[in-house]
Amino acid sequence: MKIYTRTGDAGETGLFGGQRVAKDALRVHAYGSVDECNAALGVARATGLESELDALVAEVQNQLFVVGADLATPGENPNIPRVGESDVTFLEGWIDRLEGELAPLRQFILPGGAPAAAYLHLARTICRRAERWVVSLAQAEPVNDQVMAYLNRLSDLLFVLARAVNARAGAADVPWVSPRLK
Repeated sequence: MKIYTRTGDAGETGLFGGQRVAKDALRVHAYGSVDECNAALGVARATGLESELDALVAEVQNQLFVVGADLATPGENPNIPRVGESDVTFLEGWIDRLEGELAPLRQFILPGGAPAAAYLHLARTICRRAERWVVSLAQAEPVNDQVMAYLNRLSDLLFVLARAVNARAGAADVPWVSPRLK
């Protein structure tokens, strides 16, 4: 099978189920941003996460394929996996677990630290963009509510995960300092 189909040369793409939409449709922005978040997580993993956290991020990457499929499939389709409450609960369990390792956060911090943590912060910002696109999409078309909850929780997990990676690497959180307070 060839990777190119030429069916998108006029600025359209196909959704699951065969519907054709413009490549700049809200739905395409939403699942495209989810895909971008997944790629950023791949970069974070490539920098070398410790095995427990690497396994967690790998699981999240697999879940993001479900999120993307859910978003790329309007309407009902019994052959497409959907994001569910258990997926959101999975993320919450990891947030709680990782927060237990960390000092309480008392101020804003700058993204950065260890390379893996910096990429996790990048993935978090991409996840937030995906969430914004899903909110816009949900105002125009029906969307699985659990997708929005999942992305909201995922961005929280990625923040906590970046902090945990830094803490385990011995890299302190860098506090934000207002330029006006210097």
